[in-house]
Formats: sequence, C-alpha cells, structure tokens
Amino acid sequence: MNIQESIISGIQLAFQNIYNHDVSTEQLSLAPTRKEFEGTYTFVVFPYLKVTQSTPEATANQIGEYLKANVAVVSGFNVVKGFLNLELNQLIWLEVFKELYANKDLGQLPANGQKVMVEYSSPNTNKPLHLGHLRNNFLGFSVAEILKANGYEVTKANLVNDRGIHICKSMVAYQHWGNGETPDSSGLKGDHLAGKYYVIFDKEYKKEIEGLVASGQSQEEAKKNAPLLLEAQEMLRKWEANDEEVVTLWKQMNTWVYDGFAKTYEKMGVDFDKFYYESDTYLLGKDIVEEGLEKGVFFKKENGSVWVDLTEEGLDEKLVLRGDGTSVYITQDMGTADLKYNDFKLDKSVYVVGNEQDYHFDVLFKIMRKLGRPYGDGLYHLSYGMVDLPSGKMKSREGTVVDADDLMQEMVDTAAHHTKELGKIDGFNEQQAEELYETLGLGALKYFLLKVDPKKRMLFNPQESIEFQGNTGPFIQYSHARIKSILRKAEQIGVDYQHPDFSDISSLEESESSLIFLLGEFHKKIKMAGEEYSPAVIAQYLFDLAKEYNRFYADLPIFHENNHSILAFRVALSALTAATIKKGMSLLGINVPERM
Repeated sequence: MNIQESIISGIQLAFQNIYNHDVSTEQLSLAPTRKEFEGTYTFVVFPYLKVTQSTPEATANQIGEYLKANVAVVSGFNVVKGFLNLELNQLIWLEVFKELYANKDLGQLPANGQKVMVEYSSPNTNKPLHLGHLRNNFLGFSVAEILKANGYEVTKANLVNDRGIHICKSMVAYQHWGNGETPDSSGLKGDHLAGKYYVIFDKEYKKEIEGLVASGQSQEEAKKNAPLLLEAQEMLRKWEANDEEVVTLWKQMNTWVYDGFAKTYEKMGVDFDKFYYESDTYLLGKDIVEEGLEKGVFFKKENGSVWVDLTEEGLDEKLVLRGDGTSVYITQDMGTADLKYNDFKLDKSVYVVGNEQDYHFDVLFKIMRKLGRPYGDGLYHLSYGMVDLPSGKMKSREGTVVDADDLMQEMVDTAAHHTKELGKIDGFNEQQAEELYETLGLGALKYFLLKVDPKKRMLFNPQESIEFQGNTGPFIQYSHARIKSILRKAEQIGVDYQHPDFSDISSLEESESSLIFLLGEFHKKIKMAGEEYSPAVIAQYLFDLAKEYNRFYADLPIFHENNHSILAFRVALSALTAATIKKGMSLLGINVPERM
C-alpha cells in the first residue's frame, strides 16, 4: 500500500473538482510533517495559489476537507498558514506494517538492468594506507553496496598506482639502506616496510639538498641536482626499459606491499572484484589521442604536443600528449576509461577520489563526451573532502601520516576500554569479547567517517565516535543488540511474533505508527542514497530509526502488555526494526552485534 500515492491522487482530484484544474502527479509532492505539528505528511499550497485564486489558509482548508471526505487514509488535518498537515487513520499503519513484515526483499530494490563500476582505494605501492584512505575505502565500498541495493550490477574496482617516480624513491632507499631486510626479518607488514624506505629517502634527499645549497646552488637547483633524485629518475628510465635487476626489485617490493594491503583490506572489511595496475595501463590512451586528432576534438601545437580546447565548456586548453610523444595522466586515464568499458560494458563509472582532483576529472569526462563515448554521460566523480585529526594535516613522505592499521587498532582498543567500563560484556568469553570490541571499534570508525556528507571536509574525533549515546555507530549497534535481547526473551516465553495475529488490535499508539512510518521510508532512503552517491543518507536514517525505536520502547514497555495480540505485534515491530538496522548498517559496511 503506497499511502503517499493515494494522497497525491486525492490532491490531484481535489484540484480537478474544486478548481477545475489539472495538475500532474509529477508536480505534486509531500514532505514529512515537522515534529512540532500534528500530522504525518504535509502538502505546501503556496505554489498553487494562482490556480486557486485564494489565500494560503483557505486553499489548504478546502483541499484538506476534500481529502478527509474522499481519501480513506486521511482522518483529519490542520493548517499552519500555507502548510496542510495531514493526519492519517492510525489503523492504516497496521496495514502498512503487514506489507513491510511480509516483504522478503528488505532493503533490495528490483534489478534495473544497468551495470556500474565503483573504483576506489587506488593506493600507491610505496607506503601503507592512511586515514584519508579509510574514508575513501569506506565510501567506495558503501556506495557500491548501496548501488547493488538499488538494483545495479556492480563491479568494485581498484586501480593500483604501482609505478612512477614515488615508487622508485622507496626502491632507491631500499638499495642503499635496506641491507636485505624483509617483512619476515623486520617483523613489519610489507606496506609498512616500503613506507619506511619512502620516509628514509625523503630524509636523506633533504640532507643532500642542504649540502648542495651550502656549496652555492640555489634551492631549486639543489632539488633538481640531488644525487638521490637523479638516481630515482634513472631507475624509472630503467624500469620503463624493462631492466631485469630493477624490475626484479620492483616486483619483490610490490609483492610485500600487496600482502600488507590484503591484511589491511580484510581488517577494513572491504573487497574488490577487479584490480587494474598502472604498470599495465600507463601506456594506454595514445590511440585515443590519434582518434581525437582525426575527429578534430584535439589539436597539435608547433612543438608537436597535443591539446584539447575546453574553453566553450567553461575550462581552458589541456595538454593530452607531450611533444616528445610521452603520456600525461589524462592520456592514460582516457585509455583506462575505454579499457573498463570494453571489459564490462558499463552504463555508469564512479570514481571515488579526493576533491583535489576535481579539475582533472572534469577535464577527463568532458573529453570522453566530446569523443562521443557511449558511457560518457555515466561518468561520475564522487569527490570527497579530506579528513583531519585534531593534530592537523598529514604528510606521507615525512612519516607524519595517521596509519590506517594503527588507527583501526586504536579504535578497537578504545572500544574494549569503553565497553569494559560500561559493563556491556557480562557473560562473554574472551573470543566473544574480542569480536565485540572489533565490531564496535570498526563500526564507530566507519560510521563517523560515513555520516558526514562526502563532499565536506571533516574532523575525525576518535573519542567522540565511540560513544554509546548520540549520532554514533555504537549507539545504533547497541540499539540492535537491545532488540535482539527482546526477541530472545519473547521466544523464551513463547511469543509467536513470526506469525502474529492482528485481529485483536483496534488502534495504534502514536509511537507505534511513527516507527512504522520510518520503517516504510527505508527503500526511499536507499533510492535517495543511490541517486546522491551518499552513505550519509543511510547513516542519518539509521540514527533516526534507532532513536525512534528507543522512544517506542520507553513509551510502551513490551513485556508489561497483557493483550497477547498487541504483545506479539510489538515484538514483530521490534524484529522488523532490528532487520532494517542490520541491513542498513551492512550498506555502510558495518556489522551489528547480536548481544551486548
């Protein structure tokens, strides 16, 4: 039963019968009534006063009277200026609940026949993942899950930056100061080992610059002439020439890094269906440059370099190939876009990349559309803001990053301390307690990073994120565990909430109908989150749902109810709330505990 559709149809008939005017259903919309007013849905009449030729109050009253008389679900109304607040027949919500409870596809919209790729993570193989990568990975994974729930066939992809001067810097430092160290001999994860030598390179490079400046070179000259940098540049040339010794070292160090990344991804709870590697894709795109020249989309300058003119699109001229025939980033990204389409015949391709790359992706997408690519309109940059800690910004090469592994472990440790203090592990053995700490710690971290609109820069506060009250992951997780406890008790005393009998229920309490209303919004929120590529929509919904359930539970202590039919209904309502929380949290990549 779609209550909103029946009300909108009623409003459409009201316009025909009262004002002799046709309004399409697409032009009509309802909003949830604000908490301070009576009602469930609100219809705003201001846009239609030219049609009604009347005051806002009179218009709202006329439409309200029509709906009360002609639409079964509307039991009453009140008018606040031009806002028509509609009060609904409470037993309608019982019918809504029955439909929701019988639905086997909770949190899953029908297949839409479209394919989408979500590309996220995109790590560099010269350092471990850090706090910024956590937001990226959690966003990418969650958006992929939300798009699956919207009926898309989803491929999760990871384009690994495994080549280039930054990789060679770690390799050069390892050659000089590694002394054959390995992850096994050092006790370090492979990605941490590579990151250690990236930091060493930067430190030694700065020493060389200081020495050259002291001998009379300018700062800029010294940066270009430092022997370590020249060595890294030479190593990159050798790598591109497939030098056996360099390639062997590159493969060895990358193998260590991938092993380290795999452990981090497992801890994060994210996964991938397809890996692309820049070492395979960096030469792609030159054929597209030729195609663009033939089509007149690109043009050549006197020095042989190739450019695209995007001034008509509000940008500027952009280099797509250097005069010596070597690629720039946009060249290989064009080639990779084609490669992804050829591999999967995608309708949409979502790039989860920080907002410092906004211009780059604006250029890339405009180029692919000018080239007439069939997937051009489906390209989307999920641009997200950076994450700061109270201590400030991070710099990888200086070794001041907040390491992802360390932060995740810190969150688990904080959850352990907090949970023990609150006494929420009574009756748990050691393994169960450890699993709970991990569930809470990682849930707190993910929820805190996902509840903020992706576009916004944010400050991550570890202590605030782990609280059991307020808009946090643990608050929602605890609400789920509380409901599961209620369900276990109901089963122990023989309440059949799986097949409840509603025949003895003649009315609903306000907190019951409010909770059902919110449960009925779940699929709409999934659709909105998919359209906006925003897990924050789901996070806010789950917080509101957990709050509403706790209000219901406080208003109506379930096991104090003597009417067996009402008792079974309230347990069933609790069960549907728990299932919705669990499904919603899974869309955020967050597990929920069965007990606490």
